[in-house]
Amino acid sequence: MATRLEGRFPDGFIWGSAAAAAQIEGAAAEGGKEDSIWDHFARQPLAIANGDTPAVAVDHYHRMPADVALMKELGLQSYRFSTSWARVKPGDRFVNAEGLDFYSRLVDELLEADILPWLTLYHWDLPQALQELGGWANRDTAFRFVDYAVAVHEKLGDRVRHWTTFNEPLCSSLIGYVGGEHAPGLTDPYAGLAALHHQHLAHGLATRQLRELSDDLQVGITLNLTNAVPNNPTDPVDIDAARRLDGLWNRMYLEPLLLGAYPADVLEDLREYDFERLVHDGDLETISAPIDFLGVNHYHDDNFSGHPLPEGHPPGKAPTARQGRSWFVGSEHVTSPTRGLPQTAMGWEVNPDGLRELLVRLTRTYDNLPPLYITENGAAYDDVVVDGRIDDVERWDYIRAHLWAVADAIEEGADVRGYFAWTFIDNFEWAWGYDKRFGIVHVDYETMERTPKLSALRYSQLIVATREPAPVG
Repeated sequence: MATRLEGRFPDGFIWGSAAAAAQIEGAAAEGGKEDSIWDHFARQPLAIANGDTPAVAVDHYHRMPADVALMKELGLQSYRFSTSWARVKPGDRFVNAEGLDFYSRLVDELLEADILPWLTLYHWDLPQALQELGGWANRDTAFRFVDYAVAVHEKLGDRVRHWTTFNEPLCSSLIGYVGGEHAPGLTDPYAGLAALHHQHLAHGLATRQLRELSDDLQVGITLNLTNAVPNNPTDPVDIDAARRLDGLWNRMYLEPLLLGAYPADVLEDLREYDFERLVHDGDLETISAPIDFLGVNHYHDDNFSGHPLPEGHPPGKAPTARQGRSWFVGSEHVTSPTRGLPQTAMGWEVNPDGLRELLVRLTRTYDNLPPLYITENGAAYDDVVVDGRIDDVERWDYIRAHLWAVADAIEEGADVRGYFAWTFIDNFEWAWGYDKRFGIVHVDYETMERTPKLSALRYSQLIVATREPAPVG
């Protein structure tokens, strides 16, 4: 077995980093862009920590060439970015040439820097005008998404080969429409389940359309997946709680995509919501169209119990700025006790081996599993600037330990072909505003100065080392 991390990845393994339009671009009302649901949500009282908004974010819209130059300096081989539906089709009324031109310039800058562009079509920024028509709870939104995808392809399809339809549909359906913690901030289980199915449908329709437009694209989707761990592995109540959440958070996304069916046990759990009424003839065939890759986003495991938390026991996750009703849907009595593991600034437990376990489970469960890419993995910590340096040792330790876990999974047969650190740059962290920093590049939010952290420098060194034969011993 190799003793150096850089000697443990296959030839051609892609090293990259990632970001999302709504979190970094700013220019919320420039270049023809109109409100997304996050622009609108951020203006609601108590929705975002400190009343923060994405209006300026980290000004990537104006600083993009310099940001790409920094990516090149760090040696990134690929950059996973998203296009903003609200910028490309403001109000979903017309194709905005100025908005598409920004992404065209971004792609050209990346290619000039020898960085592979990896495009995500939906990273949660639905035009607010569509939300006012029901958003993802409205089946028609799935068909409007296809029109948006076609518009982006017409501009970028000649240069971009890797296309991700959705990023983390769990978050933009259940958390946004049931939990109230993400935009659009609803607490409606029926709307959340409709959003879940309609996003799946949109993925399938767009996948089919993109393939008709170009036969040389790599098309996939990114899911945030977890290990649902029973707090007491011998307690039937805890085992069932973990089953419920594994079904709702993992298998309700994996199985329609890979198996063409929703899991029967989860449909039974959701019986009171009559979920199956949403599924029309032919939907599942469309949803399960073959994909070329599956993006895996993973930050932490989830420890579940079917019992109330003991008095004084801390919850397993830090509270957000706005707490809606439980978004468990059908699992209202599930709790998430801590296990005494180290935690990030998000209150998320650190258990790198959970990533290995997840990748191996996926490999052994699904015979038709496509190649895997770790499309997000990273951690928020309370960075301290000392003499212009940010020695974020905890973040680098987190990333390095998870890379060891990926390498172990590869040795156990998982077909993992790339890793994208989340995130390239500090940014607007959704309901946490600017309180939480995930970036490997630090941003001074007053001056917008960018400074690579220790984690960025170490990651850069690792990328260089993987391009050279690892020394023996």
